[in-house]
Amino acid sequence: MPKTDRSAEAEGRYPTARTVDDFARNLATVRERIAAAAGRSGRDATRIRLLPVGKTVPEERLRTAARAGCREFGENKVQEADRKRRALADLDVRWSIIGHLQRNKARDVAAFASEFQALDGLRVAEALDRRLQAAGRGLDVHVQVNTSAEDSKFGLPPDELPAFLAELPRYSSLRVRGLMTLAVLDTDVDRVRACFSLLRTLRDRAREVDPDLIGPGELSMGMSGDYEVAVEEGATCVRVGQAIFGARATPDSLYWPEKTTGRGGGPSLVRAPPDSGTPRHHPQNKE
Repeated sequence: MPKTDRSAEAEGRYPTARTVDDFARNLATVRERIAAAAGRSGRDATRIRLLPVGKTVPEERLRTAARAGCREFGENKVQEADRKRRALADLDVRWSIIGHLQRNKARDVAAFASEFQALDGLRVAEALDRRLQAAGRGLDVHVQVNTSAEDSKFGLPPDELPAFLAELPRYSSLRVRGLMTLAVLDTDVDRVRACFSLLRTLRDRAREVDPDLIGPGELSMGMSGDYEVAVEEGATCVRVGQAIFGARATPDSLYWPEKTTGRGGGPSLVRAPPDSGTPRHHPQNKE
């Protein structure tokens, strides 16, 4: 049975990789576990994409990871991704934005990202499409679904997904590749598995209605603490950070915005101060 230990005190489980050999060893371990999970579910492990997530990792360590074979990196924050891609412009790597996007950052994403995995609003879709049309390029996207029903997480409620997918063909520069989700932060494997199973079910239902709306039907789900369960449930992409780079020193409460209600009733973003008592384990920070 795969483990779902997501403790912040993960130094022992996620040792910091600093050398090419360190990264090669961590990458091999993750791939071995992906292969084992795929074998348990009768799947072909070579069809499962490993996306290294480099949030908070300095540019030079990303450069070392690239020397170990990483050819793409996932980043949650647009500003951080942009800074890193400029610093590593001499490398042949792709940049995937996997975190919540505000409309005022659409121009940046349209300018350099190869992929956006957290699309969950038509206003963001329109902003991205407008910027992409102006730049003369397209962008692969995943639609984020909140399968855990947690208010602190972004993503569409599952019952809103069909109508949302039906609207996306209006934005011709967006190439829908599939769905993305973050599972509940819990040591109960069954609760985690239920989130992944629901995303697979939603994908299958969308295919039955109109397969063109879901593209190839990829499922981006699973992070360092739960990617084996995700693979067993059909993940085609796992977003892994700490198991590759090492445990993060940056407290989640300082790094991650939280979803709240703004003046107009819509979501707004706030940061928790260091002494706010906000748990260090933010639900969206498990890579």
